[in-house]
This record gives sequence, structure tokens and C-alpha cells, in this order.
Amino acid sequence: MALAEATAAFAATSQTPRLDAELLMAHALGITRESLLLSHLDAEVPEAFAAFVARRLAHEPIAYVVGSRAFWTIDLAVGPGALVPRADSETLIEAAVAHFGDRRPHRILDLGTGPGTLLLAALSQWPEAHGLGIDASEKALGYAGINADDLGMDDRASFRLGNWAEGLKGEFDLILANPPYIATGDTLPAEVRDHEPAGALFAGADGLDDYRIIAPQLPALLATDGIACLEVGAGQAVEVAALLGAQGLVTGIRSDLGGIARCVMARHS
Repeated sequence: MALAEATAAFAATSQTPRLDAELLMAHALGITRESLLLSHLDAEVPEAFAAFVARRLAHEPIAYVVGSRAFWTIDLAVGPGALVPRADSETLIEAAVAHFGDRRPHRILDLGTGPGTLLLAALSQWPEAHGLGIDASEKALGYAGINADDLGMDDRASFRLGNWAEGLKGEFDLILANPPYIATGDTLPAEVRDHEPAGALFAGADGLDDYRIIAPQLPALLATDGIACLEVGAGQAVEVAALLGAQGLVTGIRSDLGGIARCVMARHS
């Protein structure tokens, strides 16, 4: 009954009302969603469930309420101040896997790492690699450090407060970046607009301000046989590819599962 009532309540504000209800109930019970569905649907409803439902009805992201989000092959701790990992961003890891094939990157750079999303996913894919994540948010980097420790990657992942690649030297086999790409005048869902950090979302009148900073930084940082994979918003791929091409890089575009051009790849000729 409680699951059904929560599902009905979420229907007006969520595209996944039943899933939201199940995740919150599992979190309240301290079990996985799979365990809930297999053997705990008749469990007594914990007192915490009502509070979780109220937070979700106030448009708080489900990942903030439960404190984590699955991404690629890992689970990441997230909360206020950190951008919630999204499945679309896995397109960058897929592009990197396709590029390297049987080879493997040894040094990885993640610009705008947030809670360590792309860097830690890449390190899970290539266990011998080491990486550096940079972000302008101390709060986001706090989550990144927690995640690296929880995943047993603290000896392979380091994090640094910074403004993109400013002052950074050295070459990296793989560069990942998910910059802000929302135009300042665009309308966002309440759960994004009111809860996720604006600094990780908005990037000027056309949403491309940060790509204009990053593009000139890449050629000197990208190893000869390496690749840079940048996430872009819908309709931005061609313009971002042009910015990278103007730096002498060869570019390509990869779409996400929804068919949206989501990743712009760049490499040396």
C-alpha cells in the first residue's frame, strides 16, 4: 500500500514514479532494491520512508535522498553540491573503450570531475591506470575523495582544486570532461534547477563558455596516441567539434542511447 501511494504521489513530478518509490523504500529498509523486490515487499514500512517521500515530493533528486547513484560499473556517493551522475555520461567511457581497444590508457585526466564520476569509472575499467580529477568545487571534491576511498582507488586517483587545466603540465592518454553546457536562459526541471549546483550546469548565453576555455588547453596535455572525450548538450556537438578542430585536433562524434550526439572526441592527427 505504501509503495502504491508513493508511486501515485510521484506521478505528477517524476518520469519514474514506481522506481523512485522502490528506491526510497529500499533505502528506508537498509537493503537493495533487488532484495526489496525479491523478498521484502510485505515488510513493515519504516518511519523514515515518509520523510524520504516528502523530500522527493519537494523535487529533491532521488540520488541525494538515498545518497548514491550507480554509474558504469560503480556506485558513487553524491549529495548537495555535487552534480548527480547521469547515464548519458557513460557515452564518454564507451567512446574511450572503443578508441583503446586492446590497448589501455595509463594516465587519465578528468576535468570537472565532480564526485569523481568519469575518472573513477575509467579507473574501474582499466585497473592499472592512474588518474587526476580537477574541479572548482571543494564540496564536490569531498565526495570524490570519499568515493575513491570506498572503491579502493585512493592509491590510483588524486584530486585537485582548479580552474579546468590551468597550470597543469604533462601528457595524458585519456582526457575526460563533462563541463557545464546549459545556456543561462534555458529552463530546467525543478529537481535540477533548485538542487544541483548551478556552477556545474550553466555556461553562458549559448552554453559553450567552458568549451572555449578547455579547447586551447587540450593539445599540450593530450598524448600522441591519446583521446579526449567531452560531453556536450543536445545540438552542441558540431560547434564544440569546431572549437577543437581550430586547435589542430581531429574530431569525431558519438551518440548516446537516446540517439543524441553526446560525446565529442578529439585526438592528434
